[in-house]
Amino acid sequence: MFAGYLALVTAALFTGAAFYVSFAEQPARLAVDDRALLAEWKPAYKRGFAMQAPLAIIGFLLAVIAWWFTGGVMFVIGGVLLLANWPWTIFGIMPTNKILMATEPEEASPESRALIVKWNRLHSVRTVLGCLAMLAFLVALSTIRLTLVK
Repeated sequence: MFAGYLALVTAALFTGAAFYVSFAEQPARLAVDDRALLAEWKPAYKRGFAMQAPLAIIGFLLAVIAWWFTGGVMFVIGGVLLLANWPWTIFGIMPTNKILMATEPEEASPESRALIVKWNRLHSVRTVLGCLAMLAFLVALSTIRLTLVK
């Protein structure tokens, strides 16, 4: 069951980071000009990816371990929701990322700003997936806990 708690913590870290990007960092960077916006987005994206990508995998693995020891199917559901961030990023967000990464800050324009606004909408799905994973883990843990109490 300890793996289930660790999966929940990992999902919370993932979700908190995704939420922060969408609701704090993004509005702040939109307050600057197009060139500075793109120049800030590029390294921020790289660092965010380096942090969130492993969290999704670690959370999934911990969820599988929790399922293995408890049989709680909600652990698997939560793990799959966390892992779903990978295909979403690759197929849903990556085309926009590639255009933004290929654009030099000196070439920034209202079009690149619009792409960063679009990127944030796409990125918000990551927050939703993280929240759903956390909810699944909470249900799994409460179900396991109720079973232990009986």
